[in-house]
Order: sequence, then C-alpha cells, then structure tokens
Amino acid sequence: METIDVLIRRKGTHGMPTEPYGAAIRERLPDHNVVVAHTPDEEASLIKRARVLSSVHVSQELLEKAETLELFAGVAAGYDHLPLDQFSKQGVIVTNAAGIHAPNIAEQVLGYILMHTRRLEIAINQTQRSHWQHFQAGELNGSTVTVVGLGAIGMAVVDRLRGFGVETIGVRYTPSKGGPTDEVIGFDDAKLQSALARTDYLILAAPLSETTRGLIDKRAFDTLPPDCYLVNVGRGPVVDTDDLVTALRSDELSGAGLDVTDPEPLPADHPLWDFNNVIITPHNAGHTPKHWERLADIVAMNVEQLDTQDQSGEFVNVIQQPE
Repeated sequence: METIDVLIRRKGTHGMPTEPYGAAIRERLPDHNVVVAHTPDEEASLIKRARVLSSVHVSQELLEKAETLELFAGVAAGYDHLPLDQFSKQGVIVTNAAGIHAPNIAEQVLGYILMHTRRLEIAINQTQRSHWQHFQAGELNGSTVTVVGLGAIGMAVVDRLRGFGVETIGVRYTPSKGGPTDEVIGFDDAKLQSALARTDYLILAAPLSETTRGLIDKRAFDTLPPDCYLVNVGRGPVVDTDDLVTALRSDELSGAGLDVTDPEPLPADHPLWDFNNVIITPHNAGHTPKHWERLADIVAMNVEQLDTQDQSGEFVNVIQQPE
C-alpha cells in the first residue's frame, strides 16, 4: 500500500477544519502524499503507514499502531499533554507550532492594554445606553512594561510596544542572551521583585514550568504597584488564582486581561467573572486565519528534512528528538 507522507487527524484547533491545512501542505509538497482522515477508524487504519502525523494530540493507543512514523507535528505550541515517553520509545521526532501564534497573540495583548488604559469599556457601556458623558482615561506613554518570557510571543509583544514610548523589562531563563527590551533579567528573586515594584503593565507570556508555576502569587501582588495591570497569555497556573482574586478585591491591582486561567475552562460561578475590570477570553488569543498557512510552512520544511534521511539535521520547532 502507498506510504502516507503526512497524515492529518480530523480534529483541528480553535474550531478550524483541517481540510485547508491539508491543502496548504499539498501546495508546498506537491510530490508528497498528504491525507486528511475523516473518522476515528480511518485514523487507526492510516496511521500504520504514515511517516508524519499532525494533530492537536494523540493517544498512546493510537500511537502504538504506527509502524512507520518518523515525526509528529503538533498543531499547537503546548506539548505537556503529549505522550512524550511513547514518542521517545518509538524513535519519533516531536515538533510543535511555536511562533505561528506570536503576531496575533501580541495584537491581543496590545488590545487588552489599550482598552484598559484608554478605559474603552466605559465608552462601550455608554454607547450601549446612548449616553454622552466625558470620562478620564490613562496614557501608555512613559509606563514600564515587564514581559515575562522572551520567546516568540514575548518578542512580538515587545516589538509592537515600540513607538508607544514605554520602558520595557524582559524576564527570561538566560538573561545573558539579552533581548529586545531595555533591560533583561532572570528569575532571580531579588531582581524580579525589584522589577515588579516598578511595573505598570505585567505581561505573562512564559510557558508553564517548575520555575513559572505560581510565579505571580500574593508576594508578587504585594510588590506590584496597585495601579498595575496584569495580562496573562502564557498559562493559567503561572498565576495563583486565589491570590489574584484577593488582589482584585483589595484594589491591589487595577485590572487584568486573561486569555488563560486556572482552572480552565473557568467555571461559570468563578469569582473572576464578577469583576468589571477583568477581561476574560476563552484561550483563543492564538486563533488566527493564517494558522494553517504558517504551520504548513513549518511542516513542509520538516518533511523535506526527513526526505534527506538525515534525522540529525536541523528540524524546525523540535521538542524532542531521538539521539
């Protein structure tokens, strides 16, 4: 039977169908066999002869049916939900979609910031009531913005902040690498606390790790100025949710823009829904109509690398690679 170069599972991300994804890869790899599965039975049958599998996730049961799999191309940036041990056992390279969401997530971060700073929620409320009344607004110029995480998303945020006249502080694991911010620090406690104390806007764009879990907790909220605005587009557990609620209730924070929460989905009776200075979006900052096109570029490059039969070569967005 014919080898399948790229097998795409039926369920996409952000509610987007996967047929356009398949078409985008075929356009880039016209001489390759690219198949989109439409049923669970098709997936179970076709994976046996697939070289590359692309999907949001894959069960260990399905993965064990793969006989010729060389690479798994995740369609999201996160990978903590994947059976990495099984991939390693089967000698499969694992990649993700890191970077393809950066432009749109950065735009959403700026949306949170500008809506809060210019108090546009008041204008929306007055518009709905056909009510004309002046109100006071803030100004972003001259503020200090701290960005935790200088990966593709954090970099894109900093890039879009240029021109607003702000001072920027970047927080990353290896500050010696530098970065596009005016100042770069690590997660060293003293330096981080010092940065938080002078932060007007705190942007969380870091993945979840032992270092970042619960990073923004009661101590951090006590350190942040009370007029600081928090944006989280990283992972929900980077913020201690109970401490966030307490800070908002105590006016120790001017507000928050949250694309990610802990727990997630956020229950309908959760107190975070009750604050009029909090904007919550359902983990959809990553959605963009250009998602499949950008991801297809990455997958096509990795398939071409596979074709060289040199698995020690340079693959894009590698999470895990057999030795």
